[in-house]
This record gives sequence, C-alpha cells and structure tokens, in this order.
Amino acid sequence: MNEDDLRRAEILMEALPYIREFRGKTVIIKYGGSAMEQANLKESFALDVILLHLVGIHPVIVHGGGPQIGALMKRLGKEPRFIGGMRVTDEETVEIVEMVLVGKINKEIVALINHHGGRAVGLSGKDADLIRARRRPHRLPSGEEIDIGLVGEVEAVNPDAIRLLEQNGFIPVIAPVGAGHNGETYNINADLVAGEVAAALGAEKLIHLTDVQGIVDASGRLTSTLSRKDAERLVQDGVIEGGMLPKVESSLRALKGGTAKAHIIDGRLPHAILLELFTREGIGTEIVL
Repeated sequence: MNEDDLRRAEILMEALPYIREFRGKTVIIKYGGSAMEQANLKESFALDVILLHLVGIHPVIVHGGGPQIGALMKRLGKEPRFIGGMRVTDEETVEIVEMVLVGKINKEIVALINHHGGRAVGLSGKDADLIRARRRPHRLPSGEEIDIGLVGEVEAVNPDAIRLLEQNGFIPVIAPVGAGHNGETYNINADLVAGEVAAALGAEKLIHLTDVQGIVDASGRLTSTLSRKDAERLVQDGVIEGGMLPKVESSLRALKGGTAKAHIIDGRLPHAILLELFTREGIGTEIVL
C-alpha cells in the first residue's frame, strides 16, 4: 500500500464522526450561483447530494434562478426592473418567474440528481400548501414604502410534504414561489425560503452555496465562525451588504427556529458541501447562536 492509498483511507476516516453525528438529520441546501450554472459544478453538486442521502442524511434543496428569469424576460421583450435589489414583479413577470423556476430549473435539478442515481422530487411552494406567502413591503432608504408587485415573504411553512418524501427515501427540491390567501402567486427570495424551511423542519444545518468564500470582516479577511451578535454587528456597520444580507437574514432565522448551525460557503469549489460537512477545518463561514 502506498502513501496515496493511506491518505485516501485517512480522508474516509476523517468523515466518519461527522457521518455518525448527522445521520438521520436534515440538511437544507440553498443552491444557486456558479454551482447551478457550470456543468462540472452541477455534476459535483448532484453527487454530493446523493452521497449525503446514501449515508443516511436527509438533504433538502431550495434553489434560485434570478439570472435565468432575467434572460427569459429579455427574450420575451420585457426589461427586468429592480428597486433596492428586489425585482419589480407585475402579473406578467410572476408568470415568467413561475415558468422558469417551477417549469424549467426545478425539473432540470431533479433530472440531474436522478440521472446520477438519486431519487429527487420537485416541489413548488404551492404544492401541498408548502409555502403560504404574503406581499413583502419595500421601503426606500428615505423611509418611503413603495409597491414592487407580487414579491412575497414567507408567512408559514407546512413541512408535511417534505417529511413524507424524506420518510420514503426521496430528495425534495423546492422552487421558491408561494401562494397568498387568495391563491395569488408570489415570487420569494430563495435565500429567505431556505431559512424558513430550515426553521420549520428544525434542520441540523442550513448551507448557502454562493460565489464568494464566505463572510469577510471589515479588513477583508474571511471569518470562519460568527455568532449571531457578530453577524448583526457586521450588518449594522455595513460590512455585510448587498446579496449577502438575505443569506445572513436566512441563517439567523434558521438558527432562531432551532437549526444548529448555518453555513455560507463557496459553491465554486467542487464538492464544497462535502468539504464543509465532513472535514475538521471546513470552508467558508459558519454562523452559530
């Protein structure tokens, strides 16, 4: 046996205590960014999810699709509009959103996992009353509240369908649209949906795949561990901003709901999920209470 063989065995043994600790528990994975766009990263993501499932961990995937929505809107001659980072969503736009997220991206992810030997099932927030939504108010920096259309926030999560799929050996894949009290469709930020689903399930972990290393401090250094208070301070100081804000908000919501740890990691790294879950050092940033 050579040194490479021994090293491979050591890697497997390093994963053992984590497999034992997380077996039978639910891990929510927010899937987006480069990991959802590059062919090699798509494949490593699917294989990571299947491996988790095979060792007895229950992965639940929540996906985004902002760039793909924008691309189809332009093809249909409709220019995307954003106010304060939020997509202005009229009735025509929400139809496009649902078409892309539920009809295209969700089924592509399901097919990818199934192609590699998994058993995935696609859901939207409308299925089995999974996500009940309400209109999300939007305030400008001036304090003025404006209407940006059918942009929603999660009012309630009914996890029964997810639990039923988990109990029967399936991997749920969730598109972030929800239904209002009158049956209207709402476009919801996928980061925030992931946090609410994690809270509703009492998940062991919430993992956000992003296009950055993790959360950096005021000097630009990667922060490996953050407490809730540290995260809130970085938000107040303007260090955490832009697209990182909903990820942190999502993480704090999950922790408040009983999730043990939330992780924000670099999805541009092949097998990022396994590196975070099954190695001592991990990668990215973990947020804890």
